[in-house]
Amino acid sequence: MSAPVASFEAALEFARDLIRIPSLSGNEGEAAECVREEFVRLGFEDTRIDEVGNVVGVIPGQAGGPRVMLCSHLDVVAAGDAETWEYPPFAGAVAEGYLHGRGAMDIKGPLAIQTHAAAALRGRAPGDVIVAHTVFEERGGLGAQYLFESLEVLPDAVVIGEATHGDICIGHRGRAEVEIVIRGIAGHASAPSRAQNPLSLLPAVLEACRELTGDQPSDPHLGPATVAPTSVEVLPETRNVIPDQVTVVLDWRTLPGATEQVLLDRVRRAVGQRLTELPEGYGLDVRMARERHNTYTGVEREWPMLSPGFLLSPEHAVARAAAEAVGSRDGNDGPATIRPWMFATDGGWTCGVHGVPTIGFAPGEERHAHTNRERLSLGEARWSLERYPGLVLAVQSALGSAAGNE
Repeated sequence: MSAPVASFEAALEFARDLIRIPSLSGNEGEAAECVREEFVRLGFEDTRIDEVGNVVGVIPGQAGGPRVMLCSHLDVVAAGDAETWEYPPFAGAVAEGYLHGRGAMDIKGPLAIQTHAAAALRGRAPGDVIVAHTVFEERGGLGAQYLFESLEVLPDAVVIGEATHGDICIGHRGRAEVEIVIRGIAGHASAPSRAQNPLSLLPAVLEACRELTGDQPSDPHLGPATVAPTSVEVLPETRNVIPDQVTVVLDWRTLPGATEQVLLDRVRRAVGQRLTELPEGYGLDVRMARERHNTYTGVEREWPMLSPGFLLSPEHAVARAAAEAVGSRDGNDGPATIRPWMFATDGGWTCGVHGVPTIGFAPGEERHAHTNRERLSLGEARWSLERYPGLVLAVQSALGSAAGNE
């Protein structure tokens, strides 16, 4: 079956259609169906929507070569007050050389580029080109985790479509949200002697957090892990009531390999050094924050707020081949810059947990993500689409050479 010729104009129109569909995490159904229909129109095979709502399709390879998966996500963050946007967040406006709106660069513009680049590889790629666009990336990556744990896809390498400004990205720190819960006995503020105020233990807990911030490992490529208290929450939230629960929230940017148990044990030790013995009537618990995720397909999961990090060596054959194939964005004869992202992606699951070599390549500047100025340069998007097929072929060639040398 022949597929329509992939073109920048067609990819741009697809991206605009997707931007016009608000798709918060858990509400990606309409966007997923739009993507599935585009897969069918472009001649993808084995097109399907899985149990949690990921959309998957395949451009078959010609010679049983290495399989490369292109991966973006279907969900976006909230747009906030539409009146504060220069262009409406869900209009898919094209103006002043940019595609504007929520999802323009995070990540519906790159999603469209990956989809159309894959279609252009029909009859050219030696191995399968899998395209999988996931759900719930913005809330920790439930879609990507399911995709790999279910063994629905078995790629030899993954290319993530998060913004890289034309560079090749090879990793990022992870993120964890840890809660320190102090419990006491509630009472009316007019009679404090009848209560056990958990706020009285807050200074010791915050001092433990301060000491924890200065004792973090570092990586030569990703930089240091960081941890910071970001919120103090009380229950009940009534100003004339002494609370019975105080929760200190820690935002922890972790290095690859950090597990839930390791992080919780470190916090418990730090707090334990400050509070060697709890006063009578008080309790203290350290736990990973959790959310309940409901997919648009009806799957319900309790989800720990822990997104893994990952790092692929900058000397890895996949990274080097991709950088050479893409070339420098400024037009010189050198390879693309290889660097990490500053934010988390589904690569934490594909590479950090499941060990599949993973890189990122896409147009877009990180500074525009999650803002009311979100935009994607049309010139950079066109440049990226032109280079994507060569990147995929180069990665498949590098994987094939590495397998032949084993």
